[in-house]
Amino acid sequence: MSQTNPRDFDAILANNSPASSTTDAATAVEVAALSYGGHHYATAGGSRLDDWWAARSPLTRRWLGWAGPAIVLVIAAFTRLVGLGHPSSLVFDETFYVKDSWTLVNLGYEAQWPAEADALFNSGKVNIFLNDPSFVVHPPLGKWLIGLGMLPGGGEDPFGWRIATALVGILAVVVLMLIAKKLFGSTLLATLAGLLMAIDGNAIVMSRVALLDNFVMIFALLGVGAMLLDREHSATRLALWISRRGLRGASTEWGPALWWRPWLILAAVAFGLAAAVKWNGLYFLAAFAVYSLVVDALARRQAGISFWGSGTFFKQAPVSFLLTVPVALLVYLSTWTGWFLSDNSYDRSWADTDGNAWTGVLSWVPLDIQSLWHFQSSVYNYHVGENRPHPYQANPLTWLLLIRPTSMFYENLSRGDDGCFADACGASISGIANPIIWWAATAAMLYLVYRLVRYRQWQTGFILMGVAAGYLPWLLYLNRTVFQFYTIVFEPYLILALVAALGVILGSRDDDRYRRTSGLGVVAVFVVVVIAVSVFFWPLWTGQVIDYDLLRLRWWLPTWI
Repeated sequence: MSQTNPRDFDAILANNSPASSTTDAATAVEVAALSYGGHHYATAGGSRLDDWWAARSPLTRRWLGWAGPAIVLVIAAFTRLVGLGHPSSLVFDETFYVKDSWTLVNLGYEAQWPAEADALFNSGKVNIFLNDPSFVVHPPLGKWLIGLGMLPGGGEDPFGWRIATALVGILAVVVLMLIAKKLFGSTLLATLAGLLMAIDGNAIVMSRVALLDNFVMIFALLGVGAMLLDREHSATRLALWISRRGLRGASTEWGPALWWRPWLILAAVAFGLAAAVKWNGLYFLAAFAVYSLVVDALARRQAGISFWGSGTFFKQAPVSFLLTVPVALLVYLSTWTGWFLSDNSYDRSWADTDGNAWTGVLSWVPLDIQSLWHFQSSVYNYHVGENRPHPYQANPLTWLLLIRPTSMFYENLSRGDDGCFADACGASISGIANPIIWWAATAAMLYLVYRLVRYRQWQTGFILMGVAAGYLPWLLYLNRTVFQFYTIVFEPYLILALVAALGVILGSRDDDRYRRTSGLGVVAVFVVVVIAVSVFFWPLWTGQVIDYDLLRLRWWLPTWI
């Protein structure tokens, strides 16, 4: 195995490409935020723990390198699967998505339900849906996934209602660790990112209720990961193109139009799937399409291409558009297959009605597409006009401060009720993020803005683009009725921002012993505190029955009630 020098986060960010495969031996106990090769090192700098780590054999370091992520995966599975079927009644917007999902997998479209359907559904009478189609305000993919999870145990099984979102929540932890590893070149930082996601309350709650936002999050995260790989792949292709042109003595001043970009295509697929769950997935497609062009332009400039800006705009931009937008659109339309195949779907025959079909230059558009477009227009009008008050609505300006989390479920109990041994008890499922993680991540994000301006670090820009894609568009809809739990879509990037800041605090093995030991101590204390806070809030995230006075201790802000 080749030998590499220890590198701290600052050094990693100074590189123009992710760390190489020689970092694979780094492990979760590698508390220096470093990636070592296969040999022992001198002990001139760093802490005693660094010295201990350097003395381990390559095989030991490799096995320990798998231990951290494996433990995080177990934690993620525990926090999302244990007691998943509780409560055994529909909570919050499960009243829409669970029932819609059940009709979708039975009829191929979302159907209406009789009056008092929730109580009947909770009692096990799940096949009382009607044949009339229902007007729904979100695309079908997320509901298909929930419905597929319900099929093995039937609609009566609360565990089945939520298993799809739970599995997606576990998968998100794995994908986040892979992205962090690619960004930072450190198994320690990757493991830390996964741990913070695994134990955060917002991520846990959104993995334990059958809502749609977890699906938007995972597809967007997969798309972002593909964009990270495309960045590296396209840079390699550009270098090969310049080399080949140079050998032939051909001009390179305009740069190439790179067609073979498989990771860009896969990103478009993932973003199309995200939009097929909720339309806010489109923001990631738009944001990272722009990001891709900026990266292409900067890569050409660095490579010495004369017309790097014009070449990107006139040559690469049209190609990138064709590799992304049509692909995402086709993926989005494919998720509506059930709507196309079901004659009874909502608005399915709208264009067939006299006087509805388009005329003039658009008369050639197939009637099926016209009907779907009319349906989508109705959904858009609903969304932009949705401003009915809700007790747990949260203005997007307050999201980063965690002012108004969403209560998904609450039940008052008295002494003698199931699990209540006090005069008054409560059982709550509240989407309160671990406040230490959340507030620290918000501060870290602001710090990364400074680092981006000061140091022009591409990793920092990449992380901030993820936050921007998930958060900033909501600032255009400050009068809409929206909720804190929408933040799950960009939470992975807040966590990456926090981990990046923690990597700076950790420092490098090359630092003097006091600096290095102090950094390790600060990060260790922070991790211990956030774990303790997650344990403290666990009952509030899982609907456990506890003494009401103990429940009140977990409402740190009056707006959390």
